[in-house]
Amino acid sequence: MSHLPVIVGMGGINAAGRSSGHRGYRRTILDVLPDTEQTRTLVALAALMQLVNRDETGQWRDADGTRLGEREIVERYRERILAHTLIRRIEDDAFQQAGIPGNRELTMTLEAPLRFTTSRRQLPQPLPPGWEVHEQDRHSVEVSVPAGDLHALLPEHRQAQVRAAGQLPQGFAPDTFYRSVHHPRGLSMAIFGVSDCLGQSGLDWEALRDRLDPDAIAVYAGNSIGQLDDAGWGGMLKSYVSGNRVTSKQMPLGYGQMPADFLNAYVLGSVGATGAIQGACATFLYNLRLGVEEIRQGRRRVVMVGTSDAPITPEIIEGFRAMSALADDQSLMALDALELLTDADYQRACRPFARNCGFTIAEASQFVLLMDDSLALETGAQILGSVPEIHVNADGWKRSISAPGIGNYITLGKSVALARSILGDESVRHRTYLHAHGTSTPKNRTTESHIFDQIARANGIENWPVAAIKAFIGHSQGSAAGDQMASALGTFAHGWVPGIPTLDAIADDVYAERLRFFREPLEFGADATFVNAKGFGGNNATGLVLSPAVTERLLVKRHGQRAVDDWRHRREQTLAAAERYEAKADAGHFEVIYRFGEGVLEGPELTIGADAIEIPGYASPVSLKTDNPFGTLD
Repeated sequence: MSHLPVIVGMGGINAAGRSSGHRGYRRTILDVLPDTEQTRTLVALAALMQLVNRDETGQWRDADGTRLGEREIVERYRERILAHTLIRRIEDDAFQQAGIPGNRELTMTLEAPLRFTTSRRQLPQPLPPGWEVHEQDRHSVEVSVPAGDLHALLPEHRQAQVRAAGQLPQGFAPDTFYRSVHHPRGLSMAIFGVSDCLGQSGLDWEALRDRLDPDAIAVYAGNSIGQLDDAGWGGMLKSYVSGNRVTSKQMPLGYGQMPADFLNAYVLGSVGATGAIQGACATFLYNLRLGVEEIRQGRRRVVMVGTSDAPITPEIIEGFRAMSALADDQSLMALDALELLTDADYQRACRPFARNCGFTIAEASQFVLLMDDSLALETGAQILGSVPEIHVNADGWKRSISAPGIGNYITLGKSVALARSILGDESVRHRTYLHAHGTSTPKNRTTESHIFDQIARANGIENWPVAAIKAFIGHSQGSAAGDQMASALGTFAHGWVPGIPTLDAIADDVYAERLRFFREPLEFGADATFVNAKGFGGNNATGLVLSPAVTERLLVKRHGQRAVDDWRHRREQTLAAAERYEAKADAGHFEVIYRFGEGVLEGPELTIGADAIEIPGYASPVSLKTDNPFGTLD
């Protein structure tokens, strides 16, 4: 019997807030929450944004040390929290009036020789033809440049043409919670995200690792385009033209699989399987598929899966803008016939399935912890949902690499067929909903809605609810489906599907006959959801995610009622640990794990046998026994 991959932990961070405790999800359904839950959500965000903190006595204080009650926090900071979470005008100075620093090429025709003094260190090597250098002192020289053409780069500040993004909440800096030394932002976010996931799980990671063969654990984590900020490949690639030197960290830390490497080396201490698979905007689901397959086939028992993307940099934004993929300022103004954009307009930049003009870039880090169902029952782990399968298909022949294709029809069709087999026709038709990729581009609104419409027709679905959470948090590239997964787990827990608040009217070219679009949150008891991703280049993926209630029914069928009852008893301790973590996190006290230089082994310390390798610090040896499906020659 195949093992069922269940989700026993979730964590991360995006523009809505942290994922544990469904805090980010609650930000997207804030207005329908009871007053007490609204207060709890806003206070947690205030702590995340460093607006307040809770001292040793349990008293809330603001940055000036003033004592505040929770109601006072909400009254004082509510508008600020709402204005500086979700999509908004980019808060980096370079995207404000100061402009983005750059250089402009200039050719000057000198009618007479030019003389200037400079530092010896700043002289170009080799000297251009005709330059004469005269030493003034140990540090300075005088340079004479002959008449004629002189080529130069002059510094300038260009006004940003795209100023909307789904940034992490203002004031939250992931690299301040551990000993980060020039780490790219995406890797700092990954450290925070996986720590948040472990804390939310309520599990003791060391105890869990000790009960397993170390090779029964795997990590599949990465991102879609590597680390392209200044601390990663971005700084390395522009070092010469910017006049800076390459550091020893920029090359290695820029790799796309580095989130997995960091988690193995500094958070989990895992020696099991590792890797990352890139699939553009479907990257999270591609990595989740690896974990699901490993658990289903019994090769691994625990898998950490996730992505971390930090693409809000001038260079990446300009690259997408040049493709006409982003909602730039001019297009947003034309869309609404505006002369100027206000902060409120930037907050409405992403409009899935409405009249729109491009996607809104975002940053996010999302992780889920998977287990096989037997181990989850044995350990008393939480069960937040389950993922029976992720389907992936390419587009086949294409007119251009960015053009839409047919692969997503196949992935969604397979996922719905599997759901019908597990849940039955009635459940699929009335108790499932879609988590659309929903990028807010004109092409996406037509092509994705057509896919949904055709699959709905084939399966007799007449009123399929559609969530499109990029309207709140933007498009975090490879982490986008991770954002959708975090939202889906929130819906299972709270019973509300986030609406599409920027959907003033459905666009005329959207296939909406069998789909249900809504602006306000929809109260909905879901048995399952379909997390959909349409990646650049034809990287299509759809994940079937089952609710906790449905998963528990499957567990009863697979293991018996007594085993499930015993699991519920063991789970009480796990839930209590998770609640303790969430209480600390709500107060802004994050238990970020970063173990640099601890337990380092290089090989001679191992005890190596023919059937197993013993590793100091690991309770169980690594078994070397493998299945041989090919037969023997003896």
